[in-house]
Amino acid sequence: MERVCFRMQVDPAHLGEYIDRHRAVWPDMLAALKETGWSNYSLFADPSGMIIGYLETEDYEAAQRGMELKDINAKWQASMSELFAAGGSFDEGPLRLQEVFHLEDQLAQRTQ
Repeated sequence: MERVCFRMQVDPAHLGEYIDRHRAVWPDMLAALKETGWSNYSLFADPSGMIIGYLETEDYEAAQRGMELKDINAKWQASMSELFAAGGSFDEGPLRLQEVFHLEDQLAQRTQ
């Protein structure tokens, strides 16, 4: 299972709207995420508009490609695009962060 963390940037003036929309994500969008392998998916925001996403998936590239094929994803992304800062939207590619520590991995190494 791949653990994936990424960063995006919402325009701080639109952060409240971004948060509100994520409190009621369209049911078809939720289903598409699940169908394409996105699990344990969370988004976090700070007051500057920085969005941190985290998910677990068998294959992140395949999960992304799967979503690219979903019409509902194109509609969702189009509806959200106005909220992002220049260069910060999901369509422009979230910046994947490097994992540098995972507690369970290190604990497992000690018991081997």
